[in-house]
Amino acid sequence: MAVDTLESTRSRPGSAGDPQGTPTILSHLLTLPSQTLIRLFSYPSNALAIFRLLPPIARHLIFTLLFLPDPPHLATSDWIGKRGRKGLLASKDVLSRLGIIREQNDNVYLNVKWTESLRRALIGGGDHQSFGVPSHTPAEQRLTPAQLDEFALRNWESILLYMVASEDVRTPSRQVLHLLRSAGLMQSASTMGEGRARSQSSNDRLNDLLITSKGFQFLLDDVSAQLWMLLHSYLITLSESASSEEANTTSDIVEHLTFLFTLGSATLGQDYEISSLTESQQEMLDFFSDLGLIFRRRQSSTTFYPTRLITTLTNAGQLPLLGSSNTDGDDEKGFVILETNYKIYAYTNNPLRINILSQFVQTRARFPNLVTGIITRDSVKRALDKGISAEQIIMYLTHHAHPQMFKNNPLLPVTVTDQIRLWERETNRVQPEEGGMLSGFISGADFALVREYAEQMGVLMWHDADLRKMFVTSNGIQPIRDFIERRVAAER
Repeated sequence: MAVDTLESTRSRPGSAGDPQGTPTILSHLLTLPSQTLIRLFSYPSNALAIFRLLPPIARHLIFTLLFLPDPPHLATSDWIGKRGRKGLLASKDVLSRLGIIREQNDNVYLNVKWTESLRRALIGGGDHQSFGVPSHTPAEQRLTPAQLDEFALRNWESILLYMVASEDVRTPSRQVLHLLRSAGLMQSASTMGEGRARSQSSNDRLNDLLITSKGFQFLLDDVSAQLWMLLHSYLITLSESASSEEANTTSDIVEHLTFLFTLGSATLGQDYEISSLTESQQEMLDFFSDLGLIFRRRQSSTTFYPTRLITTLTNAGQLPLLGSSNTDGDDEKGFVILETNYKIYAYTNNPLRINILSQFVQTRARFPNLVTGIITRDSVKRALDKGISAEQIIMYLTHHAHPQMFKNNPLLPVTVTDQIRLWERETNRVQPEEGGMLSGFISGADFALVREYAEQMGVLMWHDADLRKMFVTSNGIQPIRDFIERRVAAER
């Protein structure tokens, strides 16, 4: 296998309006050096959390290896069915890049430190305290899960309401505002002008934020994806801060991730001792409280409560539906009716959903459980000016369509959806995307193998089998390079 070119470029055909994938903690871990990963493996809570984040086939492979006296020979073993073999290659690659497994003569070996930590997490043993130190607060004096849910939803929803410029909502903390801006979810209104942002102070820019296209896509994601995105940006910010201060960056990264994984394994309704946390971990408490991830009775409290937003983030639990606390449960269903005359009827009293609709709908009237409005050229243009795409508007209307709408075929009126797209074309909007072009494959088989790997990794953006060319995301260039080099080495 050989590839003669890997061209870096900043755009690709047909990229306008395509939302970017949401980063995860797993993708963040894949960027860490091996030294940091080895230190992470020293904590059972980290090993268990990372295990939960892995793809199903990767978890199956680990369980197969965990208690075996001898490593299996993957070339001849039948431990995985035929349907699972397709994803085995990508799973082994992820585990290898994390340093969890190594291959030798077609045998697979688990990292010793990882194996020891995961076994201790599963069967117990030792006094590592990596799952937190529970306090001795009497059960009758602890907060209930319902009280913690109310606090978490109130804090988290206030951030989302601020993003859609809702009135009468408290402004998030300065640290949260900085994160929303650095993550690209909001931007200063003055950046739309000709260089006006350069003459503004950072305080002015943080007090004058508007939602971006990425921010609107963020609102369309589920709560879990939203949290992962913010936490990913937060961890990057912490790492950059530690590097600029010439601190022990590796140690800080490990402590930050360990605290995050510890909270993910905590028990809802149990409070934990703050004294058991390191100094850098204690500095994260205020920010996590602003997001609704933890609760402290007072600033001087010696204990804290993890909320459901963080305790279900690295396991199979379901995050609660935001905004459902002020409804009768019907809000979980679709609530939007769109007519061919562009009129909208939204059966909801959820402030967040009403404010999201107002981003591209001209509101006409509001009743206790109903909002009426109309989609106009001006209202759509207003959304487009903020970077919200036509496809995002249509996606939102489709996702939240009222059950009554499902009697229609197609679901949304074609006249309305086509007109929204035409209004977008008037702006001639082009959105660049960074990536790399792969070409020069010697055979079609080589091209198909690399293309399949890129698809499994979720980094393939475009391909042409006849020309034997493909375009991958910027974060997929290095993994594809490594994969090709391994294949070339194996064929020699």
